[in-house]
Amino acid sequence: MSPIKVLIVDDSKLMRQILTEFLSHEPNITVVGAARDPFEARDMIKQLNPDVLTLDVEMPKMDGITFLRNLMRLRPMPVVMLSTLTSQGADVTLQALELGAVDFIAKPKSQELLNNQSDFKQELIAKITCAAAVDPKKLRSAFESNDNLLKFNTDVSNCIIAIGASTGGTEALRFVLRTMPTNSPAIVITQHLPASFNLRFAQRLNSHCRMTVTLAQTGQKLERGHIYIAPGDRHLKFTQRGDDCFCQLDDSPPVNRHKPAVDVMFSSLAQLERVKVFGALLTGMGSDGAAGMLALKQKGHFTLIQDLASSVIWGMPGSAFKLNAHCEQSPLDDVANRLITTISQAIKVNNRKQNV
Repeated sequence: MSPIKVLIVDDSKLMRQILTEFLSHEPNITVVGAARDPFEARDMIKQLNPDVLTLDVEMPKMDGITFLRNLMRLRPMPVVMLSTLTSQGADVTLQALELGAVDFIAKPKSQELLNNQSDFKQELIAKITCAAAVDPKKLRSAFESNDNLLKFNTDVSNCIIAIGASTGGTEALRFVLRTMPTNSPAIVITQHLPASFNLRFAQRLNSHCRMTVTLAQTGQKLERGHIYIAPGDRHLKFTQRGDDCFCQLDDSPPVNRHKPAVDVMFSSLAQLERVKVFGALLTGMGSDGAAGMLALKQKGHFTLIQDLASSVIWGMPGSAFKLNAHCEQSPLDDVANRLITTISQAIKVNNRKQNV
């Protein structure tokens, strides 16, 4: 297989040198060029035909977002953003993911890079390798039209929807959740993001959804019509008092190299009593969530994975598929409908049993 051709786009000479150095020793990657600004990058793309771009956000002549918007319109291709871990960086990065960037990596400060060079290099290589496998057609097409207004016509008490996602998940979640009705069961979410990004992500989702979106807090009661997102530096677990369920944030070590981890959330839900859980695992790199989803299925809960064709990265749902942890698989544009339909059917069956 031919090496992945990477074009680096960054106004910092030092960062261009660092990225080139890190990638030049990787046998499966070839740095074909390093551009100082989007105009130089535009010419290099035509000449060098790279497989993946690494793209800085703040550059002279044209900012990275404007360049990305033009790129995705004229020549869609996998892009990994270099982002700062700030509120402003979070806003721009989430906008980049909405425009079609595959993923992002935190841009380290010089001292941080000296201290954690190996970690940054490994993450950079992993994300570029992952991005190279993405079909450019999947970068925007799945998210362009989803205006269905779904409805629940049944009482959804004692039900919880749980969704896990990673690479490609910020937009997949927005696509699924914007159609959920206000009387939906409580929805709990673990999406792999840095801690500094989560508040902005929750606020962004809240602006698109009819349900109320918040970051989860310890002691918070799960209520219908609300979406609870795991903070970026805590696992999301749950406790019970009677029939009521409450969020519990956990500061234990990462699981599957992630904190929060989808496996932790799913496994905690599997321990609850008198609650029906409807779990979904969306696009994402790695295997986080597969074991926890299997635990849910073994306890009799409904589990659904996003299918290969609609996933930006089928790592997480694919791992669940290999474990046979799913009850169904679905294209992204039918995930919300399948959850609502299955919940409604389960409630009707339960009501019939109670009336016999």
